[in-house]
Amino acid sequence: MTEAVVFDLDGVLIASEEVWDAVRARYVGERGGRYDAGVQRAMMGMSSGEWSAYLHDQAGVPDEPGEINAEIVRRMLAAYRERLPLLPGAVDTVRWTAARFPLALASSSNREIIDEVLRLAAIAACFRVTVSSEEVARGKPAPDVYLEAARRLGVEAHRCAAVEDSHAGIRSAKTAGMRVVAIPNPSYPPDGEALAAADVAIGTLGELTVEVLAGR
Repeated sequence: MTEAVVFDLDGVLIASEEVWDAVRARYVGERGGRYDAGVQRAMMGMSSGEWSAYLHDQAGVPDEPGEINAEIVRRMLAAYRERLPLLPGAVDTVRWTAARFPLALASSSNREIIDEVLRLAAIAACFRVTVSSEEVARGKPAPDVYLEAARRLGVEAHRCAAVEDSHAGIRSAKTAGMRVVAIPNPSYPPDGEALAAADVAIGTLGELTVEVLAGR
């Protein structure tokens, strides 16, 4: 039985992968590094420490990981403050879900990005718990961020439903033992194996219901 719901942020509530992709690609290009589809896909789900180290170690960015992270976060916040790319129905979905379940957010985004997005969308109060993967040992697809969200909620992981869009996120939530509702990202779709691991797949947030979350 589902007692709590844990949302991902990027690709579930906001169409942010395109923004991350554009910001990183421009920055990496400016610094003389390599940015292609393989680099982009490899970083999906990584924590800030992981992807900034990856850009330094694997994509040829000469700056130190801490500098990479700080500059990309600065550019992401500027982009969101100019235009927050909320997905259709995101705010209403969060609000009605929060009226029925305790809510958590488990995101690969940096803490300051999570907090600013929820503030800009006026939904921060809907979440009892928010967890950034930079606050746990490993980013997605490891289960750490989902296990920590469940721990902070005080609900056993197997009694939580997770709403995810990506291959790394689906695997993370499933490995944590949660019921996984997949909403595949059309621009960056999960692979078939990851999608098959989800308990149910729907097309949009508008299809999310109590029955879907509860598995009945």
